[in-house]
Amino acid sequence: MPINLLKWLFAMQIMFLGVIAFEDVGKPETSSRRITVMFNNIPYAPELQTSWGFSCLLEGFGQTILFDTGGDGDILLANMKHLGVDPRMVDVVVLSHIHADHTGGLEAFLQQNAQVTVYLLCSFPDAVQQQIKRLGADVVTVSGPIRLFDKVHSTGEMGSGIKEQALILNTSKGLVVITGCAHPGIEDIVRRARQYLKKNVYLIMGGFHLTGAGSSEIGDRIQNLRALDIKKVAPSHCTGKDAIARFREVWGDDFLPGGCGAIIELTP
Repeated sequence: MPINLLKWLFAMQIMFLGVIAFEDVGKPETSSRRITVMFNNIPYAPELQTSWGFSCLLEGFGQTILFDTGGDGDILLANMKHLGVDPRMVDVVVLSHIHADHTGGLEAFLQQNAQVTVYLLCSFPDAVQQQIKRLGADVVTVSGPIRLFDKVHSTGEMGSGIKEQALILNTSKGLVVITGCAHPGIEDIVRRARQYLKKNVYLIMGGFHLTGAGSSEIGDRIQNLRALDIKKVAPSHCTGKDAIARFREVWGDDFLPGGCGAIIELTP
């Protein structure tokens, strides 16, 4: 082969590798950060099934996280399929507490994807932990506040009665707190998040445990939350229709739908 041709091929190879390297360095992130409600008794997207319980999917945080699994595995999987979510895309499951309306869909989910790590409270019975392991998943127990992944934290186990953990997402606009039922008290959960990460809370979403609460109690709880300078709210599940209506009235344009199928886009 003529030497000039060899030089030309070598130069083209160097140029090609340089282009590849340049593209790799400058490639932007393509995944957005979003929360999609997969399971809820509060309706939002009419094509999805509703049932008592809660579950949501977190995307764009390095790991794809399923927070709680609702109360019925068939409904959870059907809603995921309708939303175009393959269970195999999930890397991590976080369980807020042991109640069946938050853990009932776990076994059916693990039958579709057992290649996950399940984060649960250290107070979960050993029999439950062993059953999850027998289904093929890894188990990590949570006690105190802990960083799970980049920008994703747990409040740690809270409550003197029903033990619970909430998720905390660290965003540029402030903290996003996701609760299952908020049995330890939504205000105390918000205070824990603020104290732990030293930032204000931008959004709270999930169940706030106000079903059946009277008008006076709902008013007091909302006043306490307003004093904590929370920008946006997306209550659902066990918050109760009366309380949800009051949150909508008080927060106005900063009230976000949190029912089944709702999607909340987050900035990094």
